[in-house]
Amino acid sequence: MVVPREAEWTKGVYHLYVVRMQDREALQAYLAEAGIGTGIHYPIPLHLQKAYQHLGYKPGDFPVTERVAAEIVSLPMFPQLDASQQLEVVNKVKEFAASRVSAAL
Repeated sequence: MVVPREAEWTKGVYHLYVVRMQDREALQAYLAEAGIGTGIHYPIPLHLQKAYQHLGYKPGDFPVTERVAAEIVSLPMFPQLDASQQLEVVNKVKEFAASRVSAAL
């Protein structure tokens, strides 16, 4: 899993908390079973969006961007999310990630 990183001289003010997971659909299903919603806010890479068709890009032109777009998932992030709910999300994500590591061993 890849989580957002901040330089030590910054402090983010998030409106989305987006992580990367190779099997995001499985993560979403796992969290949904626990009653935790997720979202995919940017499912189509910019170069493949209709607004940029005139540039002539096609699938495969930006493979890293396309891979990342297929892995990103937004975790719950809203003002009413209290500390216990945040901890529940964190714990469920950690459980999921740990189950993937143990399954790989």
